[in-house]
Amino acid sequence: MKDFRDAGVEARFEAYVDRLVGVIGHADRAGPLRDYCTGLLLPVARKSVEPMAAAMRPDRVSAKHQSLLHFVGQGGWSDDALMACVREQVLPVVERHGPVEAWIVDDTSFPKKGTHSVGVMRQYCGERGKTENCQVMVSLSVASEAASLPVAHRLFLPESWANDPERRRKAKVPEDIVFQSKPAIALDQIAAALAQGIARGVVLADAGYGSGADFRAGLRDLGLAYAVAIRPFVNVWRPGEAPPPRPRKHRRGPWPKGRKVPSHPHRPVQVQALARELPDSAWTTVGWREGSNARLAERFAMVRLCCANGDGLRTDPSPEEWLLIEWPEGEPEPTRFWLSTLPADLPPEELVRRTKMRWRIERDYLDLKQECGLGHYEGRGWRGFHHHVSLCIAAYGFLISQAETIPPSAPRNPLSRQKPALPDGYRPRGAPDTTTAAYA
Repeated sequence: MKDFRDAGVEARFEAYVDRLVGVIGHADRAGPLRDYCTGLLLPVARKSVEPMAAAMRPDRVSAKHQSLLHFVGQGGWSDDALMACVREQVLPVVERHGPVEAWIVDDTSFPKKGTHSVGVMRQYCGERGKTENCQVMVSLSVASEAASLPVAHRLFLPESWANDPERRRKAKVPEDIVFQSKPAIALDQIAAALAQGIARGVVLADAGYGSGADFRAGLRDLGLAYAVAIRPFVNVWRPGEAPPPRPRKHRRGPWPKGRKVPSHPHRPVQVQALARELPDSAWTTVGWREGSNARLAERFAMVRLCCANGDGLRTDPSPEEWLLIEWPEGEPEPTRFWLSTLPADLPPEELVRRTKMRWRIERDYLDLKQECGLGHYEGRGWRGFHHHVSLCIAAYGFLISQAETIPPSAPRNPLSRQKPALPDGYRPRGAPDTTTAAYA
């Protein structure tokens, strides 16, 4: 098989990295940046600093290790500037085959041992599907039908960390970082993306974000459409049953203590209960994209209604929007629910297609972890964590930018064909099991 380096991949990689070098400041950071990005794309088993140093400079592992460790852990360069440069180079490629259609909010987790890595605690770990000791990062990705790119990322800092001065000092958490919920972090990322002029898309998110009335209201306040998953117990008003808005002086916040809540002839219903009430005629089979073997299609119902926001009597209902319900044939219960402010006249196929675009973030995280070592950072500090993630996204951005130049039969990562020359007898710390989670 032809070596794709002959087709100019290495030259394009050098040009790509040269642009990144231009935004990181001091000239002495150029070499470590090139080596770090290259190491993230090489086929080494674990892409933490030491194995990458051994792959890049087998004759001077210790010196290269110290150089890369300082660059990623202590380097005073800006993550925002680097991410902006990645966007400038990669988003035109993402948009080349179609416009930006979605902004995808999600979080990903990194299992850890110990208690010292910044932000680590026992919390829900999506990678393991249960509560584990881990770090969690919130991100925002921009997606077209053909590709997607993360454009923002931030570690979720639990309250136990945010309110512990000693742990903050050791991990060098910046003073302006305070506790924020994951939805609040996501709204900040979305507001920043708007300020940066990134092409708008419908906001997609899982039920951890979409079930929150404050998150959905924040998106409406920013002027963005959304199609977000919700949990089965979210309350909605049946079509045509929402009460009128409260008098202006009582529109914000709960009713004053002791004030009788006005009666209303109807009551909100949970979305899972509403799904069971719908007639057979409300359900239709809709396809949304081609899968690996056949077109993906399932049974859906689409209803226009208002979300009740809690018990539905103490706060105003939301504006009318779509409730989208997925209930596969043969399943005893509906499996998924979404609320969406996409246009009321949108065809069912388009509503489902755009809502289902959230699958792209799963591909992002899979490739970032498998191809670019997203979860392999072994440092403990705030700066190093975010520097590593930014560099992983930069490496991933290069893969996206090269996708259309690589034949379908070739490896997704064109640099993965270059087997690194490790020093004789080299075994990284933590061997023989170098694929386990890093000690915190």
